[in-house]
Amino acid sequence: MSGGLIALLDDISALVKLAAASLDDAGAQAAKASGKAAGIVIDDAAVTPRYVVGLAADRELPIIRKIAAGSLKNKILFLLPAALFLSFFAPWSITPLLMAGGAFLCLEGYHKLMDFLKPGKAGTKKSTEPTGQSIAEIEKERVAGAIRTDFILSAEIMAITLDSVATSPILLQGGVLAVVGTFMTFLVYGAVAVIVKADDLGMALAQTANRFAKALGRAIVVGMPFFLKALTIIGMVAMLWVGGGILIHGLHVLGVHAPDEMLRHASKTLAASVPAMGGLVSWSVGAGIAALFGVVIGALVDPLVRNIIAPIMKRVNRMRS
Repeated sequence: MSGGLIALLDDISALVKLAAASLDDAGAQAAKASGKAAGIVIDDAAVTPRYVVGLAADRELPIIRKIAAGSLKNKILFLLPAALFLSFFAPWSITPLLMAGGAFLCLEGYHKLMDFLKPGKAGTKKSTEPTGQSIAEIEKERVAGAIRTDFILSAEIMAITLDSVATSPILLQGGVLAVVGTFMTFLVYGAVAVIVKADDLGMALAQTANRFAKALGRAIVVGMPFFLKALTIIGMVAMLWVGGGILIHGLHVLGVHAPDEMLRHASKTLAASVPAMGGLVSWSVGAGIAALFGVVIGALVDPLVRNIIAPIMKRVNRMRS
């Protein structure tokens, strides 16, 4: 009897150790996948604050909460099961889908680059000023638009994550996808909430009697427009770098090795010329080449979308209505 109990306890102990190891593995792989999706996160954090422009300050955080809830629903209820289904039944489709998402990132980054180089170009930006609609209708429309945009970016985050754990057991894949999806949602929309409320914090500090707090408050108010501009530029570059890198890696997996070999050769050559900063130089060169590749892909995809895909989608939408 005691021997059976000891054996049972040994089995339980082994299961606990296995579960702990699995959690460690899931955490490590989730961290790795989160790093790969950093470009999308930065761009999402840079873009989302525009959805609360022109609305009352006391409605900003409730709107962000609604968008965050929709984003989490996108990832956990829709994209996670879809990713696991593809991983189990059609693993061959992951690379092409990832490349399609990479092309989308390149296109978005290219559009942002053109907007930056040619500010004020007609048709490149949608107005966020309130119209004749009621406040409730405006909020509902903006939340719905933000969640639709988030779905595409969330799909790319989940695809990058799935690609990082494609060879892992299906349960581990599900765990990593859930961890990354939840973490990214809180990270993005937590950052957005801080950004949106930074001006209010700055104004409050500027009105205090403390000299240091007053100076800090004024610095926040003056610096936020520059910070948002810098964040937008960083997000643009990151989208091009991530999108280009996804496509280069995808082509390598599909047997087209030239872009990947060129990137690796250039990174190693330039890194060898600066041994003291080899790692930084190698990463910077690789990211730069991937971003340039992303610009080229974005420029090629843009006319395809405008002249073929967009008209087809409009026609399909008209047929549905």
